[in-house]
Amino acid sequence: MSRAPAMSVEDRRAHLIDVTLPLLREHGRTVTTSQIARAAGIAEGTVFRAFESKEALIDATIASAVDPTRVADLLRGVDAGLPLRERLIEAVGISQRRMQEVFGLMAKVGVMEPPRHGQPRHHAEWHERIDGIMVDLVGADREHLRVHPQSLVVFLRLLTFAGSHPHLSDEHPLTPAEIVDLVLDGTRVRPGATTSAPLSREVH
Repeated sequence: MSRAPAMSVEDRRAHLIDVTLPLLREHGRTVTTSQIARAAGIAEGTVFRAFESKEALIDATIASAVDPTRVADLLRGVDAGLPLRERLIEAVGISQRRMQEVFGLMAKVGVMEPPRHGQPRHHAEWHERIDGIMVDLVGADREHLRVHPQSLVVFLRLLTFAGSHPHLSDEHPLTPAEIVDLVLDGTRVRPGATTSAPLSREVH
C-alpha cells in the first residue's frame, strides 16, 4: 500500500472526509476504519490521530456533504446571459442534484435530517444566502413575473424538494425543466395565452 505524504491535522481531516464520503454512500455506517485507511493510503491508527472515533469521522463527513458552500458557488456560476427559463433550469438542476445526493446519503447512514451546521441562525443565514443568489439569477426578468422574485424562488425550492425526494415523488422525480415550467407557467391555460407543450408526465 502506497503511503500518503505527511499532512497537517487539518489537511488530514479534510482528506479523510473526502475518501470517507464515497465509502459511506456504499456501505453506510458499516464502513470500517480499515477500509477508510486503505482508501486514504494511511495506516489505520492514523485515522484516530485526526478523529477521536469512527463516529466522529462519519459525523464530520455527513456535515461536509450537506454543507451549502459548494452549491452556492455552482449557482453563482450559472450564465446570467441565458434566457430566464434556461437559467432557472440549470440552477434547479444544481439544487436537485445536491438534494438527491443528501437524500441518498441520509438514507444510507440512517439519518432523518441533515445536520444544521451549528446554530439555527447560521442555517437560516445560509438559506437566505442561497435564496438571494436565486433572486439575483432572475435579474431584470422580474418585470415579467406576476409575483415577487423571492416568491418565485420559494416556489422553486419547495417544488424541487418535493419533486426530488424519493418518497414524495413516488420514486419518479420531476426533471428540472418540469419544475421550472410548473412554477413559471402553472398548469392552467389562461385566456389569450399561447399554450406551451404539455407536460409528458402521466399520473398512474
